[in-house]
Amino acid sequence: MFENKYIQQRIEKANVLREAGFNPYCNQSKRNTTIEKYINVNSDIEHKDDKRDENRIYTVAGRIKFFRLMGKATFLKIEDESGMLQVYVTRDNLPEGFYNEIFKKTIEVGDIVEVTGFPFVTGKGELSLHVNGFKILTKAISPLPEKYHGIQDKELRYRQRYLDLIMNSEVKKTFHIRSKVISLTRRFFEDKGFLEVETPMMHPIAGGANAKPFTTHHNALGVDRFLRIAPELYLKRLIVGGFEAVFEINRNFRNEGMDATHNPEFTSIEFYWAYKTYKDLIAITKEYFEYLFDHLNLPTILPYGELEVDFSKFSEIPLIASLTEIGEVPADVAVDKEKAIAYLKKDNVDVNESMNLGQLQGEMFDEYVEDKLINPTFITEYPVEISPLARRSDENTHLTDRFELFIAGREIANAFSELNDPLDQLERFEGQMDAKDSGDDEAHEMDADFVNALSYGMAPTAGQGIGIDRLVMMLTNQHSIRDVLLFPAMKPVAAEIDLHSDIEEENK
Repeated sequence: MFENKYIQQRIEKANVLREAGFNPYCNQSKRNTTIEKYINVNSDIEHKDDKRDENRIYTVAGRIKFFRLMGKATFLKIEDESGMLQVYVTRDNLPEGFYNEIFKKTIEVGDIVEVTGFPFVTGKGELSLHVNGFKILTKAISPLPEKYHGIQDKELRYRQRYLDLIMNSEVKKTFHIRSKVISLTRRFFEDKGFLEVETPMMHPIAGGANAKPFTTHHNALGVDRFLRIAPELYLKRLIVGGFEAVFEINRNFRNEGMDATHNPEFTSIEFYWAYKTYKDLIAITKEYFEYLFDHLNLPTILPYGELEVDFSKFSEIPLIASLTEIGEVPADVAVDKEKAIAYLKKDNVDVNESMNLGQLQGEMFDEYVEDKLINPTFITEYPVEISPLARRSDENTHLTDRFELFIAGREIANAFSELNDPLDQLERFEGQMDAKDSGDDEAHEMDADFVNALSYGMAPTAGQGIGIDRLVMMLTNQHSIRDVLLFPAMKPVAAEIDLHSDIEEENK
């Protein structure tokens, strides 16, 4: 695995350290501050007449990202998670022989080191650390990509995310924001009185959404199980049981294609709120976004590629109205099955003629409306045929009390007033089974136990799911879901490929 000649040279340097009595993989560090704190605490030195303070002693640690050897002295730049710091190493400030025999011969870019010294400002005005103590913590045996080009191959960035993080501080910022979004989401709903719960990851029935599941096998029980495609039906069982406001920040798994907005496993929050309707969810969703933007210190207008999204301008429009007002579909086509089929075929859209009108309306929305929804838009009143778990509207029983939130042409959230009529739910499940028999692989399975749960009575409830990955994409101006997942799903590579050769190609 480590036959590469450059790696072999580094391995030999690690052996030189061992022979000299230095462990190249040390287990202890005396670091007493981060680079960010060091810079903040010592910023006053820049305004003093004496641009150094030998009475202030600090120990920092990090990875060497830059190395400039100048005979009896060397400038390094080391980086920890909080930032980058220049350090100045001289022969005369280290133990006799260490600089020439150890430092110059074994230390290089990529190594993780600990340095102790005092702050000073260079002639060029850069706050630095003058080293009087140096320790190797970890010897890196694989060379980093060349600094100025970094990792150009996105495939390599995703496969070796650790290397991407080493070389690109902007990537770290994205994942810091992701972490904050999840933390703030949890805090927001807890402050609203919601209870965080955990539900099964392995389901006997693939339910809660229309999607293809991953299948696994439970050896002890001798049965197949499905990795969950959504926690919805379990969370609603808890509402039946008497909890009135629950949420779960959950990982879901869907055995489907991968593209810029789809990964086989993804993160969302689902929450269910008794004695509320989907209109209450519209209000809390707006409040949630305001909370995120306030606590992340983000402006309300954010760039997304060539677009500008104004998060202060939320709007609502029913799905069928959006077909005509936004998608410019003729009004008679929007409500007639045969005309809808002909209209879609005219535009070379692949249409299954066995689809019902509600499904065709969903197809037309996807084709003519979705990518035009730039500012946050709640699309409401979805057809019953494409909303198997949503409550029928009292005003029009062909529609449901449901919305989806779209931003920059992408779905971010799905919500509805929950169906709590067990007989209606049973009928919907039976309709889904008919759809599955007709070739719809993503149709919802029958869940008899969930129907049984509803038979005991579920309070009027509204529920919603928000895609965390897509939300982070919007907030960080990322256009591939892979850029907001630390370890996205990737096509397998041949086992014999030495990934270090990719790094060498980058260096060329």
